[in-house]
Amino acid sequence: MLKFIKYHMTEIDGIAIYPIISLVIFFLFFTALFWWVVSSKKEYIDKVSQIPFKKDILDNTKNNLYEN
Repeated sequence: MLKFIKYHMTEIDGIAIYPIISLVIFFLFFTALFWWVVSSKKEYIDKVSQIPFKKDILDNTKNNLYEN
């Protein structure tokens, strides 16, 4: 089965670019995610982490969550 798939993949022109594009997208996504986590404010992280536990924050999410 693998030989059947591998044979047809070698017939496609430019197929080698897809793994490179996938790696670049993967790397950029996780680099951006890491940067967002590192640069986010501690107050924002604390406030968001308490959302599941406090009902008053859930009621005022639109007004209070993105202040500052």
